[in-house]
Amino acid sequence: MAQHTERTVALRGGKFNVQLVEGGSGDHLLYLHGAGGFTGWDDSLDRLAGQFHVVAPAHPGVARSDGLEHLDDLWDLTLFYEELLQELGLERVCVVGHSYGGMLAAELAAHCPQRVARLVLVGSLGLWLEETPVADFFILTRSERAELLWHNPDSAAAQAYLAAPTDPAARMEADLDRTQTLAAVGKFAWPIPDKGLTKRAHRITMPTLLLWGDSDGIVPPAYGPAFQQLLPNATLRVIERCGHIPQVECPDEFFEAVAGFLRD
Repeated sequence: MAQHTERTVALRGGKFNVQLVEGGSGDHLLYLHGAGGFTGWDDSLDRLAGQFHVVAPAHPGVARSDGLEHLDDLWDLTLFYEELLQELGLERVCVVGHSYGGMLAAELAAHCPQRVARLVLVGSLGLWLEETPVADFFILTRSERAELLWHNPDSAAAQAYLAAPTDPAARMEADLDRTQTLAAVGKFAWPIPDKGLTKRAHRITMPTLLLWGDSDGIVPPAYGPAFQQLLPNATLRVIERCGHIPQVECPDEFFEAVAGFLRD
């Protein structure tokens, strides 16, 4: 694996303590994780770190990042990420956001487009189509999640991702971590993730890649064209035989698409 570190960054005099992983060299890349939770330095970050300096924080209220009580709405959270970039000394970055992280990446890009060189939204939340609603992932059972997340829920990658710890204490800790993550996400994305992005999308003028799996059951593929219609400089790419987590289910296609776009 690429050389990387895990550290905690304090913001606003300690009101926030942000857990993050960081590694690689090259152009700066901010990676914002989805509602599945913070996975630390995983394989997808490791591959990206071969070409970029990757920074991946845990969102407030997720894992060991605290300070959620100081944020009231999505606007507060967007400003939080602007301040995190400033604290890290990242004046201009590429931003990759998956699912819930895509929603935050889009808001950050709309708020301060001068700081985002290129944007990648992967199965992104942020819009709402009445005829094709986003799945209510807050209430899904384990089996329902499996069916909606993957093109092939029986694949080795899906089974490894979904596997629950066999040790009872570890399993309870994993369940508590998932509950904590969903509570933090729900503060900004529940009951629907449409928080008015359509009124700000015209500000997202940087080159943008919209990356979707054709079998995404959480944020259906119809949202790719919906984003594309709103963003002035967006390209849509659909990965075949792939669900909501292409970085896990189709890692080669994910890396080729993201790295190729960011290096174009």
